[in-house]
Amino acid sequence: MSLIEELRWRGMVQDIMPGTEEQLSKELTTAYIGFDPTADSLHIGSLVPILLLVHLQRAGHKPVALVGGATGMVGDPSGKSEERNLLSEEILRYNQEGVRKQLMQFLDFDKSKANCAEMVNNYDWFRELSFLNFIRDVGKHITVNYMMAKDSVKKRIEGDSGMSFTEFTYQLVQGYDFYWLYTNRNCKLQMGGSDQWGNIVTGTEIIRRKGGGEAFAFTCPLITKADGGKFGKTEQGNIWLDPKRTSPYQFYQFWLNASDEDAEKWIRIFTFLSFDEIESISNLHQADPSPRLLQRRLAEEITAFVHGQEELGKAIETTKKLFANQNASAESLSIEDLEEMEGVIKSDFAKVKLNSGIDIVSFLAEANIFPSKGEARKTIQGGGISINRKKVSDVQMPIDNSLLLHDKYILVQKGRKNYYLVKLV
Repeated sequence: MSLIEELRWRGMVQDIMPGTEEQLSKELTTAYIGFDPTADSLHIGSLVPILLLVHLQRAGHKPVALVGGATGMVGDPSGKSEERNLLSEEILRYNQEGVRKQLMQFLDFDKSKANCAEMVNNYDWFRELSFLNFIRDVGKHITVNYMMAKDSVKKRIEGDSGMSFTEFTYQLVQGYDFYWLYTNRNCKLQMGGSDQWGNIVTGTEIIRRKGGGEAFAFTCPLITKADGGKFGKTEQGNIWLDPKRTSPYQFYQFWLNASDEDAEKWIRIFTFLSFDEIESISNLHQADPSPRLLQRRLAEEITAFVHGQEELGKAIETTKKLFANQNASAESLSIEDLEEMEGVIKSDFAKVKLNSGIDIVSFLAEANIFPSKGEARKTIQGGGISINRKKVSDVQMPIDNSLLLHDKYILVQKGRKNYYLVKLV
């Protein structure tokens, strides 16, 4: 099975330029994907492009990861309804370093190999390029009519907020990246999300018109959830790859709680399991969905890929302690169980407040489990709060020393899977 054939059955190909498959079959091909350093960590929306580069390298080709130090200063309008805030050069440098370290986890940078991965920063070639040289040497090759025809441009110009000249030029800047890599790294292929198709094709046009060369492109679909919710978003926000931002336990739980429909699709995209393995797991799951075999295998594979086997083991252990025996009392959890449960949000609370008397609504707000008393009260009334594994229905319930586990802990469950360990100090 060729690389493109495998990516197609995994659901990872949306648009593809004619000749791309033939190019990959003909020779070792250098291909790149750009990563936007808007934060010091990538999130799970970045996993698909990362996996594309991994598949590419496994198939014998050379992956290049471009961290957009220059394009990060401009801001990509693709898929955006309004212009985002531009980051300072200092923040961008800090973010680039965080992204660079993460990418090095997933790709093989062994220089002794012909297809070793490379990492580049487009700021390195843009910082010496003057505005006059850019519009003379690059801008003259692409007409305004061509740029205006792009969906990312049309939607913004027709919208309420309009589009700045800075954002309008983004496709030229990204297109020049492709031209520079084609000229200096023999890079003939760019990949990315489907919202990047217009920018990528602009790059192939610059290569054709300015350099007289031929380059290729394909994009992958943007990941969606069956229920219409935004992929990678939870109550706490983005699911990040950085364990300091999203713990391996929380990361594992995200995948474990996927719907059957999503898990069926995601296990092809986010794991390296073979067609036969996935078919076997899927058939077992369909015969009896209750053990959630599909979700478990998906969660295990992707958590191990991102965080390693040791952290996966901890995430599974925490899950067992919190969920495997919901009928068991919280008192059965030892101090070690409570302290070492990875991924549970921990906070301190003044014990003196219990001595003077405090109701559950005030406790939940003051322990920062809820941003307000109103939201805490509403969740209790909806049956969404448990204290020490016991459902709470009374908004006047007092929180006192009788509830303490091992004389200093209170275990709070918010919703189905969010746990907080409050330590009285």
